[in-house]
Order: sequence, then C-alpha cells, then structure tokens
Amino acid sequence: MNATLVIVFARPPLPGRVKTRLIPALGAAGAARLQARLIDRALNTARNAHPACVELHGAGVRGSSRLRALARRHSVRLIAQASGDLGRRMALAIERGLRRSRRVVLIGSDCPVLRPGDLRRAASRLAGGYDAVFAPAEDGGYTLVAMRRASRQVFDSIEWSGPVVMSATRTRLAELGWRWSELPPGWDIDRPEDYRRLTASGLLMRRGA
Repeated sequence: MNATLVIVFARPPLPGRVKTRLIPALGAAGAARLQARLIDRALNTARNAHPACVELHGAGVRGSSRLRALARRHSVRLIAQASGDLGRRMALAIERGLRRSRRVVLIGSDCPVLRPGDLRRAASRLAGGYDAVFAPAEDGGYTLVAMRRASRQVFDSIEWSGPVVMSATRTRLAELGWRWSELPPGWDIDRPEDYRRLTASGLLMRRGA
C-alpha cells in the first residue's frame, strides 16, 4: 500500500459555473481564471508535500478539457467525483483511497493559505495514532480533512453551506470515539472580501509555497 494519498477536490474552471459571488467584480471569465489558478496552486501544494500519490478529483469532470490540462501539467491522475452532496463525495473518495493507501489527505482548491507543511503535519499525526485531522476554516467549515480510517457517519447530513460544519463534525467524531487533531484555522476564497484579502496576501504569486 502507498503511505499517503493526497486528493484535491475541484470544480472545473468554467465561466459562469464557478466563483459566482465574484462574477460582479471579476466577470465570469475572470472568476473562471481565478478558479484555474487556485487549482494550480492546490496541486502544487499537494505535490510539494511529497506524498506517495496525488489525485485531482473533478466535479462534473466529463468534458472539462481545463481540468484534464491541469492534471497533465502536474502529472496527476484525474478522477470523476461521485454523485451526491459534498459529504457523500468526500466519504467515497476517502474510502476508495484507503483501500490503496494507509492515509488519505483531502483538500479543496479554495484555500490557498494551506502549505505543503500542513499536509505533511496532517499525515504525520495520522501516522502517530490520530484517526482524523482537520484544518478548520474561519467561516465554520474546514479546508483539510485527513483520515486513516473511513466512516460515512462523519459526513452524513451535514449542512455544508452553513457556519456549523466543523462543530457538527466534532460531534460526529466524538460519537464515534475517534481521536482527532486540528491544525490552525485558515480561510478560503468565496466572497469579494476574500478576493481582496487574497490579492493583498500575494499568495497566488508563490506557487504552492
């Protein structure tokens, strides 16, 4: 088995389909370009963490030449996400990954503040005995989930667009009796103020640093 698999979840960078709350500021094409740059950075972050394997999991991957191009650029495998809500898609991806790897680290493309060291720390904590590791997000969700065992209960019936995703997840983990660890909170890119913060940070000028 591989030691660690890193999965990057992403939506294809199609104009009008991604970063819709940023379209008034960036335009549909500009929002799609931003999505592509965020995916590119996430893949760089994943590969620079030096795991055994990296995969790009695309939502609605069929027909997306842009995702295929990004996967080729980074020499990673492109896989279609399962159907269903975000929780089901993550649960199935982690289950599948754990059949081939001892540990799975899953990130999205919306949190450019994540660094390779964060992914390595998550994998190290799993190797040290934790069942799961999360990186909470400032908006109440999380930007990274890492597991060495799978349970759909962690992801079932979560209100994914709400502000209590991480707190509900903690309750599920406690019910399962799992040991989990949390990394420092991060922030993701959804709203105009997030984009302004991103621009000021210069993060997109540093490829996966």
